[in-house]
Amino acid sequence: MKLKSLHDLYIHELKDLYSAEQQIIKALPKMAKAATSVEVRSAFEEHLETTRAQLERLERIFQRLDTSPKGVTCKGMKGLLEEGEEIIDLEVREMVGDAALISAAQRVEHYEIAGYGTVRTYARQLGYEQDARMLQETLDEEGETDKKLTSIAESRVNVDATRTA
Repeated sequence: MKLKSLHDLYIHELKDLYSAEQQIIKALPKMAKAATSVEVRSAFEEHLETTRAQLERLERIFQRLDTSPKGVTCKGMKGLLEEGEEIIDLEVREMVGDAALISAAQRVEHYEIAGYGTVRTYARQLGYEQDARMLQETLDEEGETDKKLTSIAESRVNVDATRTA
């Protein structure tokens, strides 16, 4: 794909996010299964449903743009998720493992926040206000997930992980 305009870049970045969301949908059940804390597991399972809704939102944007969402693989997300899988494969104590899973998940959230913030700005610049509203909704959800993971980590998981030393 040649990037000759902001619109072309917008489409490319949306495809990258679409790929990222698909990868996350595959990874979250593994992360939930690896979590020992009910609270962490529940957060991952809840975010899986949110991610499915975010993917549907992207599909609606692609439909409106009369463009296929396929054709780009998000290598950044692939790398982040591979790091998360490495954590799952490590031999760690319960709460330390949950702290590590939260860390990996927050890296994913921050990557998504950066991506969605960028495409939302492109949508606004291009006059795609409906897209911008949908992308902002996803951006808000990603921020809420990040805050929730921080709260779980600070209020319980990291505290318990400290005690296992």
